[in-house]
Amino acid sequence: MTSTTPRFLLAALTFSCFPALAVSQAVAPASPPPQSWVDKTTGHRVIRLTNEPNSTGFYFNNNAYTPDGRKMIYTAPDGIHVLDLATRKTRLLVPNPPRPETEDPVARYRGGVHAIVAGHQTPSIFFSKMDLTTKLSTLYKADVDTGVVTELVTLPEGANSVATINADETLAAGTMNDGSPVAPEYGANLTSPTGTPAVRQVTGAQSGTLVQPDGKGEMMERRLASRQPLILFTINLKTGKLTTLLHSTDWVNHLLFSPADPTLLMYCHEGPWQKVDRIWTIRTDGSQNTLIHKRTFAQEIAGHEFWGIDGKTIWYDWQPIKGEDFYLAGYDVATHRRRAFHMDRNEWSIHFNVTADEGLFTGDGGDPGQVAKAPDGEFIELFHPEMKKVDGINQPGFIQPGVFHAEHLVTMSKHNYRLEPNVRFSPDHKLVIFTSNMFGPSYVFGVEVDKASPGPANGN
Repeated sequence: MTSTTPRFLLAALTFSCFPALAVSQAVAPASPPPQSWVDKTTGHRVIRLTNEPNSTGFYFNNNAYTPDGRKMIYTAPDGIHVLDLATRKTRLLVPNPPRPETEDPVARYRGGVHAIVAGHQTPSIFFSKMDLTTKLSTLYKADVDTGVVTELVTLPEGANSVATINADETLAAGTMNDGSPVAPEYGANLTSPTGTPAVRQVTGAQSGTLVQPDGKGEMMERRLASRQPLILFTINLKTGKLTTLLHSTDWVNHLLFSPADPTLLMYCHEGPWQKVDRIWTIRTDGSQNTLIHKRTFAQEIAGHEFWGIDGKTIWYDWQPIKGEDFYLAGYDVATHRRRAFHMDRNEWSIHFNVTADEGLFTGDGGDPGQVAKAPDGEFIELFHPEMKKVDGINQPGFIQPGVFHAEHLVTMSKHNYRLEPNVRFSPDHKLVIFTSNMFGPSYVFGVEVDKASPGPANGN
């Protein structure tokens, strides 16, 4: 984003969790990365799953899989793609409409298709597209098997996008301006109440989507301080009925419906984590607005929340003292009981994920510039969880203790962590899937959970 971008346009852009967030202008290499290799440090085989330079997987907590677990959705500059996980064949499902190469990058981005989430009930991908004449966004869903696209609803003015679709595929949720918009100088890489995805231009060898900007912390401070009024809403995908769940001057972001309960929405109060009460749930009738983690330490942080596969547990990065002590915590939405798995500094990750049976966890690591300031944390990690035996005083409200036993899967020393890898397990738990720019442009890769058979290792 250039310094000449009008303030009103900056206020309409967002740093968000959508999978297709950026326009990357990296130059593709003469040849694609290897199709597979065995990481010589970890002994695990890594497989390139996508063929398109600057392709990217979904944000770590957005469902990318069809209900039968056979196909995964990802995005690339030319549109929304489908990967058959068994054959590893890919195809373009929803193409981006052609746009002039000389068009302003913001308009070029806005005129494209933007994936939201794969359906939990039907084999479909929900996506949005803005009409550049009316400036209104319309929601669609595409059948992953047939390619048939169904138009759903057009969003009202000011509600330029939605972030999540509920479990029975009847509602979408988003945020919009509440009254006259404010246009503080907080930059183009932060969330505004319009919920419109940002355009980030990234040049150079290390690039891709979901790239974090320089100075993000300062911009987040300015956005939080702006106290921009907004509405948290749902919209019925059949009737178009808009329901207001919440009026707020807090910065509301990272909306995510439960994968099992169509009436339960998780969202966050965005901003520097030590300055917000971050993780919340609310019902689709606006009731039961509930803070999930209440701090008891100064400088305590909790965030990057995500649902367990069955929708029973909310998991989140928990640091009782920011940057000093590291846990992945779990909150049972029915019983309100909590677990917390401890890990070392070098094992901390920007994002985590979990298998359906909670037998394995994964993390995408981080470079020394992240909150953990890990000197040796640039790995895709596999975590084997262990609950610790409690032989002393215990109470129903106590957090139950556990530890992670970490195993390196992929060496990420050549990855630029401004692009977050956003790990997830494949539905059969055999792969950890992530996005990386270790070869320049981003691609989606999978690493086998089991070590490769003995033989010559190559690669990183």
